[in-house]
Amino acid sequence: MAPRTPWQALTRPRFPRSDWPWRSAGYLATGVITGAPALLVLLLLVVFSFVLVGLPLLLLAGVALGGIERRRLRLVDLDPATDPHRVPNAPGLAAWLQVRVREQATWRELAYAVLHVTVLWPLDLLVLAITLGLPAALISAPLRLALDGEETKVVKAFLVTSYPQAFAAALLGAALLVAFLYPLAALAGARAALSRALLAPREAELRDRIGEVTASRARLVDAFEAERRRIERDLHDGAQQRLVALTMTLGLARLDAPPGPLADQLAQAHAEAGRVLTELRELIHGIHPQVLADYGLGAALTDAADRSAVPVDTDIDLPRLSTAVESAGYFAVCEALANIGKHSGATKARITARHAGSLTIEVEDNGRGGATASISGSASGTGGSGLTGLADRLAVLDGTLTITSPAGGPTLLRVEIPCPALPDRSASSSPRTASSSGKG
Repeated sequence: MAPRTPWQALTRPRFPRSDWPWRSAGYLATGVITGAPALLVLLLLVVFSFVLVGLPLLLLAGVALGGIERRRLRLVDLDPATDPHRVPNAPGLAAWLQVRVREQATWRELAYAVLHVTVLWPLDLLVLAITLGLPAALISAPLRLALDGEETKVVKAFLVTSYPQAFAAALLGAALLVAFLYPLAALAGARAALSRALLAPREAELRDRIGEVTASRARLVDAFEAERRRIERDLHDGAQQRLVALTMTLGLARLDAPPGPLADQLAQAHAEAGRVLTELRELIHGIHPQVLADYGLGAALTDAADRSAVPVDTDIDLPRLSTAVESAGYFAVCEALANIGKHSGATKARITARHAGSLTIEVEDNGRGGATASISGSASGTGGSGLTGLADRLAVLDGTLTITSPAGGPTLLRVEIPCPALPDRSASSSPRTASSSGKG
């Protein structure tokens, strides 16, 4: 694999003939070029900062220098140094400053700017003077002797009075030049590693990206829940009300029609409208049950247990939680109860729900067991992938969904979501503690 940094290139036999020594020299030289003007600018801004005018400019200077230094890193580090800053949510200097002041990257860049103008660029100049300046002075001895005449001084210390001495100095300079390429590259690599650690740390970059992805997934979940509630509201207030009106109209027409084929057709239409209305109500309830929005997860779980095809005992003690958490917990339990009724062969089930810093829900049945622990199948162990989507939704909330299901049963589904409790919304809410048995 081709080397990506001077440190990786140092061990290669062709290092002196590669472009890495000159990349290293260019990196240090451009450090001197940026360091001297930056020192002057920083001193001026420090003076201005005493009257509170230069502080935003001081941050701006640090950010600007950080951007320049990340581009300079490409000379000796082929891995891109990405910008660690977040994009402000609003335009304008005030929004930019608000975001930048709160970022660690901004203060790291300012610290790097101070370090660069006070220590690093003078050190760059010293390294170049020793590793390149000294060999260059020795190599130029014959030329300087020819220009000066009878004698010349090399590096202000050695007197050269003859061409044999001058060429010997030139040979020594050439040898030193090759030898000094190695420490030159090593120091440039160390300098670049320090710059990357302050200006583009890989770990911080990964954490920021993971944080942004997690936040975006959470926003998508919130948007999804809001859209579910909007659809439920539109169906409840629109299509359902029209179906109710249609059913009533058909019922009245059926009563007014004389016995015969027309009355029979009206009776069939009335019955079909009633079935459609029932299915629509079940669909609305499945999208987002009103009891969940009005009374919270505890009441919604009790309602789900009452509607279960398998008798369900409940032991629920829950406060109000955030909308996303309540929705995720509710639909996880509904999916588990549906799987129990369809596949497990269970004769009873139990729901236990508690909150102590995190929401914990357990759904247990006495069925045949053998459910998959990977959550790629149903809670009963046979087919289905509804719990996979629920597991993904829980992961957005930092929650987990686990299944314990030995052959022969029992099967235990456990949901855990870290979340704070919300203040009680009203004293008239349904009781938070419930103990009931669902219908068979």
